[in-house]
Amino acid sequence: MRTGGVELCVAELGERGRPVVVLVHGYPDSKEVWSEVAPRLAGRFHVVAYDVRGHGRSTAPRPLRGGFTLEKLTDDFLAVADAVSPDRPVHLVGHDWGSVQSWEFVTVGRTAGRIASFTSMSGPSLDHFGHWISRRLKRPTPRRVAQLLGQGAKSWYVYLLHTPVLPELAWRGPLGRRWPRILERVEKVPAGGGYPAPSLPSDAAHGAWLYRDNVRPRLRSPRADAHAHAPVQLITPLGDAFLSERLHEDLERWVPRLTRRTLPAGHWIPRTRPDLLATWIGEFVASVEDGRPEVTAPGRYADRFGGQLVLVTGAGSGIGRATALAFAEAGARVLAVDRDAEAAARTAGEARGRGAAAAWAETVDVSDEQAMEKLAERVTTEYGVVDVLVNNAGIGLGGSFFATTPEDWREVLDVNLWGVLHGCRLFGRRMAERGQGGHIVNVASAAAFQPSRALPAYSTSKAAVLMLSECLRAELAGRDIGVTAVCPGFVNTSITSTARFAGADAEEEGRLRKRAARLYGLRNYPPEKVAAAILRAVVRDEAVVPVTAEAWTAYALSRWMPGVLRRIARVKPPM
Repeated sequence: MRTGGVELCVAELGERGRPVVVLVHGYPDSKEVWSEVAPRLAGRFHVVAYDVRGHGRSTAPRPLRGGFTLEKLTDDFLAVADAVSPDRPVHLVGHDWGSVQSWEFVTVGRTAGRIASFTSMSGPSLDHFGHWISRRLKRPTPRRVAQLLGQGAKSWYVYLLHTPVLPELAWRGPLGRRWPRILERVEKVPAGGGYPAPSLPSDAAHGAWLYRDNVRPRLRSPRADAHAHAPVQLITPLGDAFLSERLHEDLERWVPRLTRRTLPAGHWIPRTRPDLLATWIGEFVASVEDGRPEVTAPGRYADRFGGQLVLVTGAGSGIGRATALAFAEAGARVLAVDRDAEAAARTAGEARGRGAAAAWAETVDVSDEQAMEKLAERVTTEYGVVDVLVNNAGIGLGGSFFATTPEDWREVLDVNLWGVLHGCRLFGRRMAERGQGGHIVNVASAAAFQPSRALPAYSTSKAAVLMLSECLRAELAGRDIGVTAVCPGFVNTSITSTARFAGADAEEEGRLRKRAARLYGLRNYPPEKVAAAILRAVVRDEAVVPVTAEAWTAYALSRWMPGVLRRIARVKPPM
């Protein structure tokens, strides 16, 4: 397509007649940056990606100086939109400089009515940025000065791109050759797949004029009318090395219909998290098409977990069910796993009603290694790599050490320890191989640090889970994967009704179960509070999280007064 003296290369995927999603790439990329996102969207939408002038297979303006102004980029966008969707507004998605120029598209009057929605990631409006700087210079509080200095440090590359000739020489020379390896090492962008495009050296050299033609003029004299005339979804990667999340603190004054999302990732999320981006973009576009542009789930941490894939074992009841529903309320995609198929299905159904982006049920016995391997393979193939894994499935076993048979030990260790090991190994390995972080939560117990003559097998299994979590946390820290051991005390769940008591006949076991259920009921600590602690622990990346007053007391005593715990452990429990 020819417009403004340049030829634009435009690619289209998906059936015509569906809502049109236009993808705009950033610097120093071409439209190939979207090659993992676009196919995921093409099943629901008509997807359009084009090479910005001077990039990929699009031609560069002559002369280069003055050929990359936001006004000319807006002309290009309108030409593309008119060609692919002459009768309906398009849904706009931009990354990096694609987002910078898209902010221009969505705030200028001549595009009003041509944009149905805008999803922005890693690229601010230059006008908003200019006002952001101006407000902090006019009222330089210590906090605002720190924000200016912080973003100034992150913008080091902008200063270099304004130097004459040097950026072009670097990109056409050693930097262009080494760029794929730099992305792989620093940003953990997977190699291959046709990205970066072979045109990278010339793309980057031409793209330097995006900065030279626009940055200084707009920051000096930002527009006062830069208000968005379409709903906006802002996706902020918290590990962005080039942009501070503080840039968007005042965004509501410019965007009356704003949905915020965050994720723990670096700058190049179209390459590192295409699965999550496709989910968020699809959800937002569908909501706007349905006339409901506010898609953020009502629950707490919706901006953090919305669209993320969360797997919870033992999700049919108790803490597992409450945790699955809490993630659902935060807008996550939830996999409810339990050996009871009906219970798992009930939890998944309720999760969908609580705001989950999607929810599915899977049936497995976590102690079965082969079954867990098949589950991990199926989940990865059908849903993607898990972002948050909650190893919650467990069983209770009481009774003295000598009354506990080898079979009893094998059963409790198979579920409480090996079930956690299988989950960490199979799903954690895939997190590590993806290279984009994640989080593993292992539900242990206050019994992990409270010795008991009545729970030797159960306490041993949970103490092993606690130490496993600590070891795994140390190993995975360099891969941005957090590991948390959650240690609840007495929580009112159904575990007491299914717990076994070694050495007791059926009648005695029934009596002991009733007594345990009564005591837990009197304590009446709800599993929903444990679920809330789990979400909070993932957000804060906490290592060990005792839950309930008795758990905190035991944890403190184990660290500072272990002798007191040993004397308490000698007390014979009432029968």
